[in-house]
Amino acid sequence: MPNITIEDYIKAVREKYEEVKNGENSRFLENPSQAKLRKLCWEVFQINQNSDDLKAFSSLFEFCFDISKKNALQAKTDKFKSIGAYYRGKTENPTEEIIELAAVLVDFELRPYNKFRRFKEEGIVLDDKSDVTISTLNEGKKLSDESFEKIDEEDKVLIEDLRVPVNLVEKEIVEGTNVNIPTGFVETPKKGFVERMIKKSKRTIAATTIIFCLVGAVVYFAFFKMNCMQWSDDHYEIVDCGVGIKGNPNIIIPKDDTLLDFRKVFVCDTTTCFREDGTPIVWYSKTANGVDFFNTHGLHPETRKALRALTPYMFDKYGKKSCDKIAISR
Repeated sequence: MPNITIEDYIKAVREKYEEVKNGENSRFLENPSQAKLRKLCWEVFQINQNSDDLKAFSSLFEFCFDISKKNALQAKTDKFKSIGAYYRGKTENPTEEIIELAAVLVDFELRPYNKFRRFKEEGIVLDDKSDVTISTLNEGKKLSDESFEKIDEEDKVLIEDLRVPVNLVEKEIVEGTNVNIPTGFVETPKKGFVERMIKKSKRTIAATTIIFCLVGAVVYFAFFKMNCMQWSDDHYEIVDCGVGIKGNPNIIIPKDDTLLDFRKVFVCDTTTCFREDGTPIVWYSKTANGVDFFNTHGLHPETRKALRALTPYMFDKYGKKSCDKIAISR
């Protein structure tokens, strides 16, 4: 088992910075000044609800992220000096708080450090499509149950499909199944014992399956049939999960009460888009047809891209001229 240290983590995060600095956030990362990194941090955390990331934010800045505390973040601008120096390779030993927030800003997948260490020590990696693979799979080695239990719940879901069901280990046990499994990947049970158990429980399994199907159907039609929603014009509408709105190409998603007040809004030169302290109350996203505006943060319901907080520049450039004042709830 490799000995993974914090130095390995520091190196990996900086390599991620070099990979993404000329990408989507190049305006912030290519020349990472304190002010640019602060702006990037504000944009990231407006839509970031990851508990580890929020903990990294509060550990460094000594207050919890709150959209109403933009001025408090501005007062901590000097903190970003160390992050910029780390990105440029001018800091050899950044603090744990600095490296964790630096990992957030470049969206390093294996953050925080504890997760990075577990994955590296167990030989688990994330490929370019963010699918979990096991580096030792082709060698027929086993991801032990003990090691599996140490992995975060969200990562277990991604790994679970790679763990071979026990009743498929001996292909003779299941009729008509041709399974080719590397030796040692899972523990092989006693063939005779498994065969006897399968013969005794076939009827029970069939009856149980039918009951679960019936219960599932009842639950679906009773509780979930109208438990979905679909974007329509400028808002979400509650729809039948299996049908949706006729002719509507937008995806159907599970019902989310927090999105019932989510609206596309029309922005013009008389629209109130900022609070008195300058914080935005309108978010936007560029599309093939221009710019769409919304009354809160989240994802664009049609393109599924993260919305950005409106800035005075974007307001002046894309806000329509000469229209009646549109009130937007604060």
